Amino acid sequence: MEKTYRELGVPRDKPVILQVSRFDRFKDPLGVIESYRIAREYVDIRLVLAGGGAADDPESGEVLSAVREAAAGDPDISVLVLPPDAHRAINALQSGADVIVQKSTREGFGLTVSEGMWKRKPVIGGDVGGIRLQVINRFNGFRVRSPEGAAIRIRYLLTHRWKRERMGVNARQYVLENFLITGQLRNYLSLLVTLDGGEGEWERWI
Repeated sequence: MEKTYRELGVPRDKPVILQVSRFDRFKDPLGVIESYRIAREYVDIRLVLAGGGAADDPESGEVLSAVREAAAGDPDISVLVLPPDAHRAINALQSGADVIVQKSTREGFGLTVSEGMWKRKPVIGGDVGGIRLQVINRFNGFRVRSPEGAAIRIRYLLTHRWKRERMGVNARQYVLENFLITGQLRNYLSLLVTLDGGEGEWERWI
């Protein structure tokens, strides 16, 4: 983890706020930068925006340019353009972050949300789509609707370490109970046993 941060040029001298996503306007990276700037008036933090473009998104380059322009001149913002197969780097970034953000304005099931939760990180997510099923307010993170709301939650988590750690534990447990393929398979097998009256061959697999 530390090696990856060094290789990517991200110092570990202060708390890290991380968003991993495509550079897409629906992921609201500019809103994340605004949240960071509000929050840093109260807590000394570093922001990492990591991701890449999408071949099917003609706006991706424009969004990345706007993000770089917004981050220009601020040594505490790292904009990392990663290749599609940078799974280990993303894993290390998530593991080393203090708070994970996914401030989407549109979202299905947020894979990076669950990845962060699995690593015992509280997630601050946009109050939209599938994130509403993943992030339970005040239990494993916070859902927000504005940059100001995200900034308040960033400040809260970084000034209440015990709460941040508790939410992180809850986050991993929530993924374990709800989103792993093994759990889904068990649910399907339980359904088959129920439909079979509990007397079929399926029962021994549960």
